Amino acid sequence: QVQLVESGGGLVQAGGSLRLSCAASGRTFTNYNMAWFRQAPGKERESVATINWTGGITYYADSVKGRFTISRDNAKNTTYLQMNSLKPEDTAVYYCAAAPARGFYSRSYYQRPGAYDYWGQGTQVTVSS
Repeated sequence: QVQLVESGGGLVQAGGSLRLSCAASGRTFTNYNMAWFRQAPGKERESVATINWTGGITYYADSVKGRFTISRDNAKNTTYLQMNSLKPEDTAVYYCAAAPARGFYSRSYYQRPGAYDYWGQGTQVTVSS
């Protein structure tokens, strides 16, 4: 089992910044690719950003590209999401997720929620206009 605990959400004005953190425990962190998803009320859960186990490959949703940055610190078993230039449409519950690393790193595969075995409890991000 992998336990994931998110932190860093909150209320921010449009144009502001937040940094989310996801602390992992329970299994070897470098055995997992990580991702951030979000879900707004009445909408499906969507991929925001993904990162492979080394941290060398990242993918972003078009809606956040250039504004958000995913990173990981394998020594601290932690994944981060730096969110800049926030917009009201970024308002959602943000979830951290972990998927076992395999012999490939496909954008289409790892942007699917079904690729992930473990999920955090979520952290609310609210952006006011």
